[in-house]
Amino acid sequence: MSLTANRPAQDVPHVNDFSQVDARRILLIKPSSLGDIVHALPVLHGLRVRFPEAHIAWMVASPFVPLVANHPDVDEIIEFDRRKLARWFCQPAAFRAFRGFTRRLKAARFDLVIDLQGLFRSGYFTWVTGAKRRVGFADARELAPIFYNKRLPKRPADEHAVEHNYRVAEALGFTQVKPTIDLAITDDERSRAQSILDGIGLPKGAAFAAILPSARWETKQWLPERFSELIDRISVEHGMQSVIMGAPDERELCAKIANRCTASPVDISGETNLRELAAIIEKAAVVVCHDSGPMHLAAALDRPMVSIIGPTNPLRTGPFGHQDSVVRRDLDCSPCYLKRHSQCRNDHSCMKGLEVETVYTRVGVMLDQKRASVDKND
Repeated sequence: MSLTANRPAQDVPHVNDFSQVDARRILLIKPSSLGDIVHALPVLHGLRVRFPEAHIAWMVASPFVPLVANHPDVDEIIEFDRRKLARWFCQPAAFRAFRGFTRRLKAARFDLVIDLQGLFRSGYFTWVTGAKRRVGFADARELAPIFYNKRLPKRPADEHAVEHNYRVAEALGFTQVKPTIDLAITDDERSRAQSILDGIGLPKGAAFAAILPSARWETKQWLPERFSELIDRISVEHGMQSVIMGAPDERELCAKIANRCTASPVDISGETNLRELAAIIEKAAVVVCHDSGPMHLAAALDRPMVSIIGPTNPLRTGPFGHQDSVVRRDLDCSPCYLKRHSQCRNDHSCMKGLEVETVYTRVGVMLDQKRASVDKND
């Protein structure tokens, strides 16, 4: 998916000296999470165009290695195993692993390191490489900027994460490269996805709705019973099968939604890996999701989608290039960025007040737009 940032390049005097740099070994630090890694993919593409002969490594957390491991623009994966390294300060085995990890970073002799995570630990890793050029954002958290020798400007209030990350282009001289999100899904992955769909009675070309009802924060989640009602309406009024998907630890929620339905959705939660999930999303007629990693996969794959958003700001972290997919209530308290219901003083009204009719209507709009697009191209 090719996306053009909707703001002009700006002069950044204190980083402009990097625009002529000739980097040969580059490290991109963005360990997590799923959506954040998707938002960093345009930087990867821009770096490859700017430095076609460079060795580009990506530091990524273990659960997300499959997302970038076989990407054509990545030469090396540096896996960050948080479970093994997190307690380095109090466990001898973890300390030895942490020391070995930092030695590996230093031995790699990177000459350019870009920290897009912006936390103390990622900033420290940036510094420990010994790279001559260490780039990060001036408003990074947890004192991370102390480890950079080139700091990019602070983020404007409503700048999307993709555009924010792509300020690296201004520093390194590739603003002429169009921001591109490429998940690099292979033919083999598409074939495996179709085999899964064949196994649940959805032959090639059959229209289905992909339902992804979970999110990392409980405050981001719509009510399960409303998902069930939505699935029933999609079945009755569009004659379309719904496929409920999620990670293994989301099976209970997905089963709860499926069991409430009058229709017969297919629940394949926990039965796909990350790449298969993306390949199935790519085949969906419409995707219904929250502000979550799968939402960003769907946006990157340019799928018709409905994004149910509550406590976050869709202008900053919503589906990039798909703002018309967002369904949310315009409340004074939103965005609040609260993660737990117990923290909310307004009875989770951003989600509880969002009716099935509102979401269903948007589903219909997305399907109508898809049909109109198909008819136009025929």
